Amino acid sequence: MTRILMLMTIMALLAAGCGGEEDSASGAEGAGLSGSIGADGSSTVGPFTTRAAERFQQESSDVRVTVGVSGTGGGFERFCRGETDLSNASRPIKDEEAQLCEEAGVEYVEFQVANDALTVVVNRENDWADCLTVDELNKVWAPGSKVSNWNQIRSNFPDQELKLFGPGTDSGTFDYFTDEINGEEGASRSDYSASEDDNVIVQGVGGEQGGLGYFGFSYYEENQDTLKALAIDGGDGCVEPSVETAQAGDYAPLSRPLFIYAKKESFGRPEVAAFVQYMLDNAAEIAEETQYVPLTDEQKQKALGDFEAAKTA
Repeated sequence: MTRILMLMTIMALLAAGCGGEEDSASGAEGAGLSGSIGADGSSTVGPFTTRAAERFQQESSDVRVTVGVSGTGGGFERFCRGETDLSNASRPIKDEEAQLCEEAGVEYVEFQVANDALTVVVNRENDWADCLTVDELNKVWAPGSKVSNWNQIRSNFPDQELKLFGPGTDSGTFDYFTDEINGEEGASRSDYSASEDDNVIVQGVGGEQGGLGYFGFSYYEENQDTLKALAIDGGDGCVEPSVETAQAGDYAPLSRPLFIYAKKESFGRPEVAAFVQYMLDNAAEIAEETQYVPLTDEQKQKALGDFEAAKTA
């Protein structure tokens, strides 16, 4: 199933079960599991969780996983109200969100499941821009910016109208980008085409010769026929987004971790514990299948250690 189909079936119910013999959640351990697992949040992380559920279902059809993509902020709102077991997030939980969870008595554990190279994209017909500096991106996206033509970004760029597309304010991608590029989370010009669905951004940039937008690396990977990724100069020269540059930390400042938050209370239900175990044990394979940047060995061991500690707490 492509990412576009996955996100068109928002809140679709997926039968989920345990993995094969090579997975730690073996068929024997998964036998007899049943129940429902609710997940919501980031549209960037959503396809990872969806693919994990699809793989997990191959051994057990009696566990149902619901995966929504209401944005990182929207996902945390539901999570802290106790409506979901898992919250997909493309940024760490904010202090005010953590406070809401605490007030509601919702305890949680944060797991990093993959890495990302937040990618700035243009239309494939754009033959003038291959790399932008952080200062140039700030010039375009800063609050109050009136940049509306490519030649306002750089004098040798053509007289081409600039059309901007990006995530909405509930998106963790929006929070991360504005913090790194504009110096303050949430600080951004507002006169652009915004959507919580990254596929809408793909279509927008792909349909405008002067289009410019940003989202997670995996969406660029899936849409290279209509989009071109720009290298970013964070001060040490132009670096292209890739698995290698993101893992090495060379793709600065737009490399970032991706998370799943799990409600501690839900670990008392064997189907939830088995599903989270499966995701972490197979995080690298799931990341590769869904075109994310896999965890490093050190990151994976930390996630597994946090999971074991949460199960026994």
